[in-house]
Amino acid sequence: MKNGISRRAFLGAGAAFGAFNLVPGSVIGANAPSNRIVMGMIGVGGMGNGNMGTFLGMNDVQVVAVCDVNSNKTASAKNKVDRRYGNKDCREYHDFRELCVRDDVDAVMIATPDHWHAYVGTFAASHGKDIYGEKPFTHDLLEGRALVRAVERNGRIWQTGSWQRSQSEMRHAVELVRNGRLGKIARVVVGLPSGGRGGNKGLTVTPVPKELDWNFWLGPAPWREFTGVYDWDWRWVSDWGGGQLMDWIGHHGDIAQWGLGTDRTGPVLFEGTAPYDREGIYDTPKSYRIECEYANGVKLTVADNHQVRDGATWYGENGEWVWVTRGRWDASTPALKNARIEAGEIRFKSPGHQRQFIDCVKSRKTTLTPAEVAHRSASIGHLCQIALKTRRKIRWNPDTETIVDDAEASRLLGRAPRGPWALC
Repeated sequence: MKNGISRRAFLGAGAAFGAFNLVPGSVIGANAPSNRIVMGMIGVGGMGNGNMGTFLGMNDVQVVAVCDVNSNKTASAKNKVDRRYGNKDCREYHDFRELCVRDDVDAVMIATPDHWHAYVGTFAASHGKDIYGEKPFTHDLLEGRALVRAVERNGRIWQTGSWQRSQSEMRHAVELVRNGRLGKIARVVVGLPSGGRGGNKGLTVTPVPKELDWNFWLGPAPWREFTGVYDWDWRWVSDWGGGQLMDWIGHHGDIAQWGLGTDRTGPVLFEGTAPYDREGIYDTPKSYRIECEYANGVKLTVADNHQVRDGATWYGENGEWVWVTRGRWDASTPALKNARIEAGEIRFKSPGHQRQFIDCVKSRKTTLTPAEVAHRSASIGHLCQIALKTRRKIRWNPDTETIVDDAEASRLLGRAPRGPWALC
């Protein structure tokens, strides 16, 4: 980290981190202390709290630390952990770096706002932590490539919270497509939620709650005075999130890529339209439609679900289709609906998304949503955003990850962080 914080500085206190009695000495076998994965939780609001609950339910996981820049959230999370283990051992942190330099922590869960994903992730990876990180992978495309490199350079296991890959209906739909039941794919339609927040003109500067470190919450993002917009509503502000488009591209867009077998590359053309609110803090579009194309000619439409069907729909050249969304799937013919995946065909299995992460931490096998795959799914959203903002066709080279012949659009691939933050 290029911000004056070193591992030695944090570890200098040594005993301050204390010794942790992870499990009773009577525990033996598969759940013995030596077989347990010790975890820290970074970002313990809504999604982070839910993820933490799942990990707490695993007998071969021990949560020893929670971290957030909101002290009310860390206190609540600590109480939840301590109740689970019947002790007071869980440590609270304000600064994620202090947690990540602990030698007794094997893995971390990251559920911060989007603009923090790459900074926490690269620091954690550089300090030897395996990572369960929320989607979208990063706030911008250049951050995404930096995070992939950090994960790979340090030999880390990464699972993105694109948990739809662990749902049976999603896997079955993808298996049908990948095993050729539709023949050659002609196009894919991805429907994402519409909407967001409004009422920009009524927002005024207001005192920061005493439990919140606002400067740290902003971190690498540009400085803004506090107007009461944080927690859930940060996602409608482009400095911190990307609206419904970026909130969901790592779900339905990710499934579409998985079905196409393109989840380590992406489209080469992007063109679309969206209305923007040019006044106030909420500046992500509530409605959008982007037409994309892969190098092999397959068309991809990404739009809000007021314009297209929610979920992912693959269309074969013969007109048949398979559609899937959360909890439901359908197909154009009874034969497709009743089709079975036979022995020897492509199959995907998952014991549960967080469970699979822990299993891969132990086995060192690749997860269902590793860093490169999550980056490529998020990249579709980043490039859709650039096409919408510039209002022109974006030509993309997914091999070099460069925009072709458009310097202005290329500048939107990333931004310089606010000091003193930098990617590791």
